[in-house]
Amino acid sequence: MEVIQTKLAGCVIIKPKVFGDDRGFFLESFHAERYKKVVGIKETFVQDNRSRSIKNVLRGLHFQKTKPQGKLVTVTSGEVFDVAVDLRPNSQTFGQYEAVVLSGDNKLQFYVPPGFAHGFCVLSESADFQYKCTDYYDPNDESGLLWNDPVINIQWPLKAPVLSEKDKIQPLLSEIEAKIKQGWV
Repeated sequence: MEVIQTKLAGCVIIKPKVFGDDRGFFLESFHAERYKKVVGIKETFVQDNRSRSIKNVLRGLHFQKTKPQGKLVTVTSGEVFDVAVDLRPNSQTFGQYEAVVLSGDNKLQFYVPPGFAHGFCVLSESADFQYKCTDYYDPNDESGLLWNDPVINIQWPLKAPVLSEKDKIQPLLSEIEAKIKQGWV
């Protein structure tokens, strides 16, 4: 596999080795020892999630306040624009983001370490999104950031996303930055 470093420490893009021929393909989507040694993922994954969304749906930017989750994300069908925002209180890149296009065709993975907000928007007619998490989801611990926060300034490839009611009213980073720096993430 190839590991592509991003400007956000610990946040990496993974290009797995794909073995293919006229019958199809095979790839190893996770191997604990290899991902620890080659990618640097030290956390243990405890929960796997899968979702399907239609074109122009934007989910995020979500994070857990006191039980941050690392996520190893991939798209098995379709195409998404995937985003991680650094919320680690003492990070040099606090408030900055990294984005990557993940698709069933390119088979890339994106590792988003604990301490980041995460979101994605669907570019294809639909997309199946799969991710491994390093902590259990707790609905009482969830929070988020407004998808179009002008300070973060994510260059989303769509102007009018389909959002959940919750994602329409998430706070700006400036509104919760003090809580984050006092131990939320």
